[in-house]
Amino acid sequence: MTVAKQQKTSIMPMVILGVMFFTFGFTSWVNSILVPYFKIGCELNHFQSYLIVFTLYLAYLLMTMPAANILRTLGYKRGIMYGFFTVALGALIFIPAAWLRSYPVFLVGSFVIGAGSAMLQAAANPYVTVIGPIDSTMKRMAIMGICNKFAGLVAPLIFAAVVFKVTDSALFSQLGSPDLNAATRDGMLDALVRRVMAPYGVFAVFLVLVGLLIRFSSLPELNLEQANKASGEDNGGRRSVFGFPYLVLGVAAMFAHIGTQVVTIDTIISYAQTMNMSIIEAKVFPSYTLSLVILGNILGVILIPKIVSQTRVFQICCTLGLLLSVGVVWGNWGVTLLGHQSQASIWFLVGIGLANSLIYGGIWPLAIRGLGRFTKTGSSMLVMALFGNAVVPLIYGWIADNASLRQAYMWILLPGFLYLIFYAFVGHRIIRWK
Repeated sequence: MTVAKQQKTSIMPMVILGVMFFTFGFTSWVNSILVPYFKIGCELNHFQSYLIVFTLYLAYLLMTMPAANILRTLGYKRGIMYGFFTVALGALIFIPAAWLRSYPVFLVGSFVIGAGSAMLQAAANPYVTVIGPIDSTMKRMAIMGICNKFAGLVAPLIFAAVVFKVTDSALFSQLGSPDLNAATRDGMLDALVRRVMAPYGVFAVFLVLVGLLIRFSSLPELNLEQANKASGEDNGGRRSVFGFPYLVLGVAAMFAHIGTQVVTIDTIISYAQTMNMSIIEAKVFPSYTLSLVILGNILGVILIPKIVSQTRVFQICCTLGLLLSVGVVWGNWGVTLLGHQSQASIWFLVGIGLANSLIYGGIWPLAIRGLGRFTKTGSSMLVMALFGNAVVPLIYGWIADNASLRQAYMWILLPGFLYLIFYAFVGHRIIRWK
């Protein structure tokens, strides 16, 4: 794809990419919401249950570079097809895992899903970057973000309707009874876990169909090396991907962003409970954060690039994130908002969803510009940074256990946004190491 062909973004490629980002979101959110379910069904402790998600993101770290080599060999469209097939295989592995009620097999399925998702992410993000004008990349990323987060809203509804039942509370109470004999208990747990077999089977078929659709679609095959040469930048004779400071610093920025994002969403229920809210009241707070993320993406679609440049939006979002983080740490006065009595701190935490909404799309085009033949490797390095989804919550939890929740937010959010501000204003401009 050349620059001349980038000047106008066609609708069909955007639709196809939107389906891909919806699928990413659906896969991630389904696995996350089923963690408590698998915890009960496989009789796991907290650490074991969270290893299911950890294993998924571990695959991003270990398999993204091999995925880049596969994309280099097969091409992007065929690579995307095989990526969807790999995710489908992981979903199918969940079927025997549920039948056997085997925790190790669930871990294998989760890793395979992560490996396929790593290939898809490594392919999809460069498409969004070069499928249209470079100065509106964040706008296209915002559209993809809407698709991704919309999946986060519908995935719990779909799987809750299919997997969970209104009688489950009584079932869980029975399972906790000391009078229940082992054989009856095993039978009840088998029936509980096997509910996921049909949904994951349907999901696997859907993934295969999407993979075939994209393989034979009108989505153009990419030549990222040629696209970068045509953009007027070259690799300056550099022999390694690590010779591009703005990429290396961008990978660190992506890790910092992923860390701040996952902490603000995944910990907010526990934080609300420290303010004397019941879990029934507290469970709506992730939806508030997610709603602001979607709002931010909508604003990005409207404003970029005609009203404000994507780099300026990136800088604004990083600065806003830091200011809101200060509010999280020191906002200890009481407020009543949307029917919730709480400290202001939690609403600053909700507000970070708006700040985070466009940071991902801001980092990507700045980090992979002008990489030439290193573009696929650079894209893969950015995808590897998604491993922050697994690592940062563990760091947060350790600090929270040994200090306090606010101390944990302080040591995660403030350094994270300070570094993002550095990259937004300075880091992305560093062309060569000095």
